Amino acid sequence: MGISNLQKSNSAKPPLQLAREVLQIEAREVQALAERLDENFVNAVELILQCRGRVVVTGIGKSGHVGHKIAATLASTGTPAFFMHPAEASHGDLGMITKGDVVIALSNSGEADELLAILPPIKRMGVPLISISGNRNSTLSKAASIFLDAHVSEEACPLGLSPTASTTAALALGDALAVTLLDQRGFSQEDYALSHPGGSLGRRLLLHVKDIMRTGLAIPTTSTNAFLKDGLLEISRKGLGMTAVIDAAGTAIGIFTDGDLRRAFENGIDIHTTRMADVMHINPQTIGPEQLAVDAVALMEQRTINSLLVLDPQGNLVGALNMHDLLMAKVV
Repeated sequence: MGISNLQKSNSAKPPLQLAREVLQIEAREVQALAERLDENFVNAVELILQCRGRVVVTGIGKSGHVGHKIAATLASTGTPAFFMHPAEASHGDLGMITKGDVVIALSNSGEADELLAILPPIKRMGVPLISISGNRNSTLSKAASIFLDAHVSEEACPLGLSPTASTTAALALGDALAVTLLDQRGFSQEDYALSHPGGSLGRRLLLHVKDIMRTGLAIPTTSTNAFLKDGLLEISRKGLGMTAVIDAAGTAIGIFTDGDLRRAFENGIDIHTTRMADVMHINPQTIGPEQLAVDAVALMEQRTINSLLVLDPQGNLVGALNMHDLLMAKVV
């Protein structure tokens, strides 16, 4: 076999060795970043918490890509934010900024021309500026109301040219800022779900049993005095693989499932002469309509069952659902 294309010259490092070195360098720089956090970070958090507008994140090049992610993370965790491209800002997009906003500007060098060009109008508007930079003596850092130090001792790139450890450090600092703000605001899982209604987490935290359950005539019910054959017809009609068994007052006192049917056949029970009261499973598992749909999943898995009756706080039968309903709602 010939020499691998992954190592084209004698001076090239083995791929796994280099990959591990990259990760070790970036991990080391992020750890160093954590150790030197100071009151400037606390002040930045306080400034954003007091902000009555939005957080405007800006940056150019790789810093701009990091800025996009920071803005998205802030917005999804309770801090209204958006990204503004600095080059477009010089041609009208500065109008996005209002006096109630806070600007976060990212630049490792702190000397990006596109950023420096928009500093004077930002300062004239009286908008506070937070800089995330690797150069505390840069023009950007000196112009900022608060400077967050994101410098690294080395890049992970073997050439020392491509932004690698520096962008990782800036991204990690942005994450630390967003998560600290989330915690200070008391932002909950439910709040997060409201920002992510289309995702699996949103469905798990926003959907309630009442949103999924079958109601009204779609609920399979059979009286205690009915014959087993009538119960089988009800199960077939409603397609839930079970039927609630109700007394004369309409109260659900039992359930009969496909599994109960198999056991009945094994015992040689006559479906034409056997009453539902004789084969039903008493004290069935139930759930409330206001409970989360994910709670229904957990209960079914815990009890190894596929169906649930839904009772309101007064014990009235108001719905029914099975695992297929939960699968269709993408809760599972």
